[in-house]
Amino acid sequence: MYTKPSVFTLFILLFLSTPQLQAQFNAEDPNLYQDLKLEIIGDYRYYFKEGAYEGQQQHYPSIALQQEYYVEWEEGKQSVRFTTFFRLDKDRERTHFDVRELYWQWVQRDWELSVGMKKIFWGVTESAHLVDVINQTDQVESFDGEAKLGQPMVHLSYLTNIGILDFFVLPYFRERQFPGEKGRLRPPFLLTDEDFRYESTAKRWHPDLALRWSNSFGIFDMGLSYFYGTGREPVFLADAENAGFDLVYPINHQLGLDLQATTGPVLWKLESMWRENSLQDAIFALAGGLEYTFGNINGKGLDIGLVAEYLYDSRGELALNGQDNDIFAGMRIALNDAQSTSLLLGGIFDLNKSSRLLSLEASRRLGNSWKVELEARILDNIAPTEFLALFRDDSFAQFRLIKYF
Repeated sequence: MYTKPSVFTLFILLFLSTPQLQAQFNAEDPNLYQDLKLEIIGDYRYYFKEGAYEGQQQHYPSIALQQEYYVEWEEGKQSVRFTTFFRLDKDRERTHFDVRELYWQWVQRDWELSVGMKKIFWGVTESAHLVDVINQTDQVESFDGEAKLGQPMVHLSYLTNIGILDFFVLPYFRERQFPGEKGRLRPPFLLTDEDFRYESTAKRWHPDLALRWSNSFGIFDMGLSYFYGTGREPVFLADAENAGFDLVYPINHQLGLDLQATTGPVLWKLESMWRENSLQDAIFALAGGLEYTFGNINGKGLDIGLVAEYLYDSRGELALNGQDNDIFAGMRIALNDAQSTSLLLGGIFDLNKSSRLLSLEASRRLGNSWKVELEARILDNIAPTEFLALFRDDSFAQFRLIKYF
């Protein structure tokens, strides 16, 4: 399980036991707006090859539930958002419950204050999100790292005449979860909480800080960010004494830049980050490229976007995502029909080695309350020296059916 009940119970009690909030949760109040959504998700994931490690299988059916409750009052000046996620899977470590969001927000003319569990996304590129450092990755939920765990925080956003300033205090760290014995996309050794240590003696309670400035001017949208605190990505250090690895969550200083320029049908995108800690050499990484969209091709709304990006990471083969000197090429298709049919095809190609990572994402609505999704990830000819070689037999296809209430 991801959550420690004492931590999340504290946040639930903080919000729901406040008398002023309880008074606001009166459904008969005409000034109160409430919305409740529920999703039931049926998944079936099939791995094309037998597992490389003991206990792994090829067929993985699972079911997930996601609910979202939103309430606002004072004409939207105050609001609470509460989102939870639960999955039941044959892999015990992938069976988990998480509070994705549970926060109160207070909005005034020039500023917003949020307190609680929240998700924050930074970034503009398609193939990598280098500057997105606030939330921990939900490693067992998505292969591409885009699923995130909720992060406890105090977030102040202030609008100035030179842009938006965002300040974050992050009082509690959430560890990355790894697949269990029956899970796929895992290394040959099992990883548990006991296998990791922290550089900080405060461990999970080290107070992390982050700051971001963002602004739009002309054709440009730009963000500059700084993060200080426990790194969301563990560092794998060689343990010469035990001939293994020492897994550590370091204290990072990270600077980030995200930039997007819009020139007609072309979006120019760039993300870069510089990270330093006491456990490894400084890291520099970047992802940049363009997306060209051919709009309304058939006169009925068909859009086709061509995406090309370059990825670099100074760690080389030690980069956990394997994107050290690679090219991403892809195509995005949107029919813009009543069923919101969309398709994304792409591949990441290593410029130094034979490694290729191919992907497919497609979705379509069925009626007013159903949606079907298809996802495939193909790891092809992965070089044995890359970190991704640990998962070389884990190419898969996944079918998902979602019911909305």
